[in-house]
Amino acid sequence: MRVLVDLNLILDVLLDREPHVEDSAALWAAIENDEAEGLVPAHCVTTLHSLASRSGGRAFANECVAGVLSVFGVAPVDSAVLEMAVAMQWADFEDAVCAAAGQGVGCHLLATRDLVGFKRAGMPVMTAAEALRTLRMGMRG
Repeated sequence: MRVLVDLNLILDVLLDREPHVEDSAALWAAIENDEAEGLVPAHCVTTLHSLASRSGGRAFANECVAGVLSVFGVAPVDSAVLEMAVAMQWADFEDAVCAAAGQGVGCHLLATRDLVGFKRAGMPVMTAAEALRTLRMGMRG
């Protein structure tokens, strides 16, 4: 199963954000253990670096990006993805780009804490805990 993982779940793990870190880390571990293929949208990697730099400096940010890239694949954000996101006409363009990137690489589900923001994502949208249960039940999209 292919899972698009929203940046908020990645940040939960890297920044040890309570109370979300446990569920997000469990999903991350499942992906790391090849229970699913996890992907992040390309633009989230640059955002991650920027946020991690502010939180812990450049070396920490580089470490975070390297850690993410060692576990997750990257869903490209190209002109086709951006055009799809524009056509979605969502209030939050960044969320639309995430959903379009996931659709572009055939993700089966999107894992996020922002269930409302992604309600029209074109794929099932779940919390980290729900995604993990789905993976372990063996659901195929």
